[in-house]
Amino acid sequence: MSDVAKVIRLHDVDFETRPNRPSRVWPAGEPALTPVTSLTDRLAEVEARQPKSLGDLIRGSVAEGVRYTADFARRRLTGDYQVDEFGLDEHLLESVILPMLRPLSDLWFRVEVSGIENIPEVGGALIVANHAGTVPLDGLMLQLAVHDRHPKQRALRILAADLIFETPIIGGLARKAGHTLACPADAERLLRAGEVAGVFPEGYKGIGKPYGDRYKLQRFGRGGFVSAAVRTGVPIIPCSIVGSEEIYPKLADLKPLARLLGIPYFPVTPLFPHLGPLGAIPFPSKWYIEFGEPISTAGYEPADADDPMTMFEITDQVRETIQGTLYKNLIKRRNPFTG
Repeated sequence: MSDVAKVIRLHDVDFETRPNRPSRVWPAGEPALTPVTSLTDRLAEVEARQPKSLGDLIRGSVAEGVRYTADFARRRLTGDYQVDEFGLDEHLLESVILPMLRPLSDLWFRVEVSGIENIPEVGGALIVANHAGTVPLDGLMLQLAVHDRHPKQRALRILAADLIFETPIIGGLARKAGHTLACPADAERLLRAGEVAGVFPEGYKGIGKPYGDRYKLQRFGRGGFVSAAVRTGVPIIPCSIVGSEEIYPKLADLKPLARLLGIPYFPVTPLFPHLGPLGAIPFPSKWYIEFGEPISTAGYEPADADDPMTMFEITDQVRETIQGTLYKNLIKRRNPFTG
């Protein structure tokens, strides 16, 4: 056996003439490459698809609540929030006040809103609504509806009565929610600043009327809200609220007791005052809030705000629009509590 290794000469093999392998052709519509993902992302997707137990959900909710509370406390303690000249505290409004109202609106009154597109996305506007219910919950539900249903989540600045701001605790919260006194000066300042203001021109005559007069609009004061809109050139948006009349049906009024307490009326309802604190629970009526088409004031001069006849005509137009919409929605409603 020979010990000499056999040597293969490389130049004997003709590489240049060797045929190339055909490149792989991928079927049409199928990607040739799959994007690379990390193992952490794939594990997170698998965990997200797995059903969570009740304990996990509770722990997650508690943890989220703790983080939310800690962040809220930090901002309040460090002063990381702003308050405008009227007292509006948007941080407190969106973190505490509105979240407290949502269960009442969504679960108890089951509020349905229509015509929200009639509220402008920018600039001032004046919402004029009917007032009812013995206790002014309609103002709170209206503010929540404007904030939650409007694409820009605009803050409604309600022009409220003096009694609201004279009441301990409630007055301070009303200021922080952005509300102010129902006077022409404050109304014009808000509207000129491009805010959405809300007014209930019926006042105590509307909210304190007997249940037998439900959904019958009372007189609209002296038309001060119209003059503010005309002077600032903002549109007036009629708003009709159905459902508020049934929450505390007013059967009688203890006027001597009302005078003694210094309040406009002392109502007697099916549950109050004989059931004590339980009488404060409103009936779960079904609510409908409809925003009508804006009534333009652009065609008027600021000086027209001093013309009583012009103000009366616009006021009457707004009132008739609201009353007509109330009747229309009442006809469609089959039951005050189920809708």
